Amino acid sequence: QVRFVESGGGLVQPGESLTLSCAASRIAVSTFAMGWFRQTPCQQRELIATIAPAGSSVASKYHNSVEDRFTISRDNAKNIVYLHMNNLKPKDTAVYYCATDPRPAMVVRYQCGMTPAHWGQGTQVTVSS
Repeated sequence: QVRFVESGGGLVQPGESLTLSCAASRIAVSTFAMGWFRQTPCQQRELIATIAPAGSSVASKYHNSVEDRFTISRDNAKNIVYLHMNNLKPKDTAVYYCATDPRPAMVVRYQCGMTPAHWGQGTQVTVSS
Protein backbone atom coordinates (compact mmCIF):
# COMPACT_ATOMS: atom_id res chain seq x y z
CA GLN A 1 0.00 0.00 0.00
CA VAL A 2 1.28 3.43 -0.96
CA ARG A 3 2.17 5.50 2.05
CA PHE A 4 3.28 9.09 2.54
CA VAL A 5 4.56 10.46 5.84
CA GLU A 6 4.79 14.21 6.13
CA SER A 7 7.00 15.86 8.73
CA GLY A 8 8.67 19.14 9.50
CA GLY A 9 5.70 21.20 10.57
CA GLY A 10 5.65 23.30 13.70
CA LEU A 11 5.06 26.69 15.25
CA VAL A 12 7.07 29.54 13.79
CA GLN A 13 6.95 33.31 13.82
CA PRO A 14 6.09 35.39 10.77
CA GLY A 15 9.05 35.74 8.44
CA GLU A 16 10.64 32.47 9.48
CA SER A 17 11.20 29.38 7.34
CA LEU A 18 10.31 25.70 7.46
CA THR A 19 11.01 22.74 5.25
CA LEU A 20 8.39 20.01 5.07
CA SER A 21 9.27 16.48 4.03
CA CYS A 22 7.09 13.83 2.46
CA ALA A 23 8.66 10.39 2.72
CA ALA A 24 7.13 7.85 0.38
CA SER A 25 6.98 4.09 0.51
CA ARG A 26 5.80 1.59 -2.09
CA ILE A 27 5.89 4.29 -4.73
CA ALA A 28 8.72 6.08 -6.50
CA VAL A 29 8.11 9.81 -6.23
CA SER A 30 10.30 10.35 -9.27
CA THR A 31 7.78 8.66 -11.52
CA PHE A 32 4.67 10.59 -10.55
CA ALA A 33 3.51 14.17 -10.49
CA MET A 34 3.61 15.11 -6.80
CA GLY A 35 1.68 17.83 -5.09
CA TRP A 36 1.66 19.68 -1.79
CA PHE A 37 -1.77 20.73 -0.56
CA ARG A 38 -2.95 22.58 2.51
CA GLN A 39 -6.20 22.88 4.37
CA THR A 40 -7.48 24.96 7.23
CA PRO A 41 -10.64 24.22 9.21
CA CYS A 42 -12.39 27.13 7.54
CA GLN A 43 -11.19 26.67 3.99
CA GLN A 44 -11.28 24.07 1.29
CA ARG A 45 -8.20 22.07 0.47
CA GLU A 46 -6.00 23.92 -1.97
CA LEU A 47 -3.14 22.85 -4.16
CA ILE A 48 -0.07 24.98 -3.50
CA ALA A 49 2.80 23.31 -5.37
CA THR A 50 3.36 20.58 -7.94
CA ILE A 51 6.44 18.92 -9.36
CA ALA A 52 6.43 16.88 -12.54
CA PRO A 53 7.95 13.40 -12.84
CA ALA A 54 11.69 13.17 -13.36
CA GLY A 55 12.68 13.80 -16.94
CA SER A 56 9.64 15.92 -17.66
CA SER A 57 10.10 19.36 -19.14
CA VAL A 58 7.12 20.67 -17.19
CA ALA A 59 8.13 23.26 -14.65
CA SER A 60 7.01 23.18 -11.06
CA LYS A 61 3.91 25.22 -10.43
CA TYR A 62 2.75 27.20 -7.43
CA HIS A 63 -0.37 28.79 -6.06
CA ASN A 64 -0.10 32.52 -6.49
CA SER A 65 -0.24 33.02 -2.71
CA VAL A 66 3.05 31.15 -2.21
CA GLU A 67 4.92 31.85 -5.43
CA ASP A 68 8.37 33.34 -4.76
CA ARG A 69 8.23 32.09 -1.16
CA PHE A 70 7.78 28.30 -1.44
CA THR A 71 9.82 25.81 -3.45
CA ILE A 72 8.99 22.17 -4.13
CA SER A 73 11.82 19.75 -4.69
CA ARG A 74 12.48 16.03 -4.74
CA ASP A 75 15.30 13.73 -3.70
CA ASN A 76 14.87 10.68 -5.90
CA ALA A 77 17.47 8.63 -4.05
CA LYS A 78 15.76 9.17 -0.69
CA ASN A 79 12.28 9.03 -2.25
CA ILE A 80 11.29 12.25 -0.48
CA VAL A 81 9.47 15.33 -1.71
CA TYR A 82 10.17 18.60 0.06
CA LEU A 83 8.39 21.90 0.44
CA HIS A 84 10.76 24.71 1.36
CA MET A 85 8.79 27.58 2.85
CA ASN A 86 10.32 31.02 3.35
CA ASN A 87 8.92 34.25 4.74
CA LEU A 88 6.02 32.45 6.33
CA LYS A 89 2.87 34.45 7.03
CA PRO A 90 -0.02 33.83 9.43
CA LYS A 91 -2.22 33.02 6.42
CA ASP A 92 0.04 30.05 5.71
CA THR A 93 -1.23 28.36 8.88
CA ALA A 94 -2.75 25.05 7.82
CA VAL A 95 -2.30 21.30 7.73
CA TYR A 96 -0.02 20.45 4.83
CA TYR A 97 -0.34 17.24 2.85
CA CYS A 98 1.54 15.64 0.01
CA ALA A 99 -0.34 13.58 -2.53
CA THR A 100 -0.17 11.92 -5.88
CA ASP A 101 -2.31 9.97 -8.31
CA PRO A 102 -1.55 7.67 -11.23
CA ARG A 103 -3.51 10.17 -13.30
CA PRO A 104 -1.27 13.26 -13.42
CA ALA A 105 -4.22 15.53 -14.10
CA MET A 106 -5.58 14.78 -10.63
CA VAL A 107 -2.56 16.63 -9.27
CA VAL A 108 -1.45 19.18 -11.84
CA ARG A 109 -5.02 20.17 -12.75
CA TYR A 110 -6.45 19.73 -9.29
CA GLN A 111 -9.75 21.45 -8.59
CA CYS A 112 -11.87 21.52 -5.50
CA GLY A 113 -13.80 18.27 -5.25
CA MET A 114 -11.13 16.10 -6.83
CA THR A 115 -9.44 13.49 -4.68
CA PRO A 116 -5.99 12.25 -5.69
CA ALA A 117 -5.56 8.59 -4.85
CA HIS A 118 -2.71 8.73 -2.35
CA TRP A 119 -2.39 11.11 0.61
CA GLY A 120 -0.33 11.43 3.73
CA GLN A 121 -1.66 12.20 7.19
CA GLY A 122 -0.53 15.82 7.08
CA THR A 123 1.69 18.02 9.18
CA GLN A 124 0.52 21.15 11.01
CA VAL A 125 2.17 24.47 10.27
CA THR A 126 1.28 27.36 12.54
CA VAL A 127 2.61 30.84 11.88
CA SER A 128 2.00 33.17 14.78
CA SER A 129 3.74 35.85 16.76
